[in-house]
Amino acid sequence: MNGKQIVFKSKGRAELVEVGVPAPGAGEVVIQNDYTVVSAGTERANLVRLPNTHTAERGFPYHPGYSGAGRVCAVGDGVDSFTVGDRVVVSWGGHRSHTLKPAKDVLRIEDDSIDLLDAAFAPIATFSFLGVRKLKIELGESVAVAGLGILGIFAVQVAALSGAIPVLALDFDAARRALAMKLGAAGAFAPDEEDLVGRIQAATGGNGPNAVVEVSGSAAALQQALEYIAWEGRISLLGCTRVSDTPIDFYKCVHRRGISLLGAHTYARARHESAPGRWTERDDCETFLKLVAAGKLQARPVISEIVSPQEGPAVFARLAEADSMPLGIVFDWASIR
Repeated sequence: MNGKQIVFKSKGRAELVEVGVPAPGAGEVVIQNDYTVVSAGTERANLVRLPNTHTAERGFPYHPGYSGAGRVCAVGDGVDSFTVGDRVVVSWGGHRSHTLKPAKDVLRIEDDSIDLLDAAFAPIATFSFLGVRKLKIELGESVAVAGLGILGIFAVQVAALSGAIPVLALDFDAARRALAMKLGAAGAFAPDEEDLVGRIQAATGGNGPNAVVEVSGSAAALQQALEYIAWEGRISLLGCTRVSDTPIDFYKCVHRRGISLLGAHTYARARHESAPGRWTERDDCETFLKLVAAGKLQARPVISEIVSPQEGPAVFARLAEADSMPLGIVFDWASIR
C-alpha cells in the first residue's frame, strides 16, 4: 500500500511524492490523515532556508507539517487504547496521507461534535496557548498581540479567554485587523500608523499594555513593543526571529523599565506534566478541543483556502515568492484517496 507526502527537496522546491505506508509495530498506530494545516511562516522559512531553521542547519530534504487530524487505520501489537476508526489529533505527523505514531503520543478526539477540520488546528493553536500562558495574565490586565498570522489570531482569542481586557492587536494587514476585532480584540492598529505608542497607551488607560505576545518574529516589532508596553510589563517571544536587523537599547527599554522577556518556543514547554505557565502540548490540545466544542474558540475564520495535496508544490512555490503569508492553508487528504 502506498501513500503520498509533501517533501521540500531543495531550496524553493516542494514535491508530492509517493511513499510506502508502514505497518505498525508493537505499541504503534497508523493514522490516515484527513487534514493537515500549513504553518505558513515556519514552513516558508524552511523552504527558502532562512536563518534559524532546520534546513539552514541540516539542509534538505525536509518534511514539513506538524498539525493535523485523521483516523486510526491500523494498530500494532499491545495497543488496546485505540481501535480502527478512532478520530485523533496528529502532532508532528507531516503533510502526508498516513502517519505512523507511538500510541502513547496520540490524542483521541472524544467529542463527536468536533469536526476533524477544526481538530486539525489543535497542535498549531497550542503554540498560541503557550505564548499567552507564559505571560501568566491576571484577570483585568491589558494585552497586545503583535502580528496577526495564524498564531496571532489564536493568541487574540486565548488572551481574551484568559481574562485580558482590553486585548489589542497589531498588523499591517487591514483584513487581519478586522478579523481580530471580530474574534475578541477591542482595538486594532497598523504598526506604521502615526503616534502608535500614544494610541496604544490611550487604549490602555495611559499606561500601555501589561503584557505583549510578540508573534511576528521581527526585531523591529519587538523594539516597538518595548516602546508601548507598560513599566514592568512582560513580553512573550512567540514568533521565531529569522533576522535581527534592529538594534535594541536593552538598558533603556528593558533593564531600566523592569521588562521581562519570555522565550515561548514550543521546545521550551513542559514535556510530561503541566504547571502554571508551562502546560504540555497534549494538555493544551485537549483544552483547544474543549473550547472549540463549547463554541468559545474558533478555527474556521483563520482558513484562507482548503486545497488538494496535489496542489501542494504550487502552494509552496507561491509561498516561496510571497511578500506576505496567507493566514491558514489546509490540505484535504481525503480528496486524493
